Amino acid sequence: MQIKIMEIKGMYMLKTSEFTEEKIQESLKMLYADRQNEFRTISEVFLGKDRLNQTPEWKEFVLNFCLDVEDSFKTWSNQKQPSTTSPQKALTILRQIGNGMTSMNQLTHILNLAFNISKEFKEIYRRLK
Repeated sequence: MQIKIMEIKGMYMLKTSEFTEEKIQESLKMLYADRQNEFRTISEVFLGKDRLNQTPEWKEFVLNFCLDVEDSFKTWSNQKQPSTTSPQKALTILRQIGNGMTSMNQLTHILNLAFNISKEFKEIYRRLK
């Protein structure tokens, strides 16, 4: 049974006019085939190892999180004007992935993985017809 991404609560980064359900599904399938290890790494940090097996739509949550990281980076790097919720969003992202980290290198590694997954997803999505 295929999960309907647009029906999952909390998928605000994917529920925009920029994306369609069918192309999201196909892009995610293609991206996951190449980036399984990165998805697992982010999911273990973001969702936790225990919740991973309890969340059937974990890949969709990881993708949404990665898109959120890229969007936040645009604000952090002055490519986009901050919104009223930008400070809370940034702090939330850092707290979600920083829990249990012991160095900035670990935190940066996860942010880089998330950013790259987001960029690759958008490129795959763009190339699909």
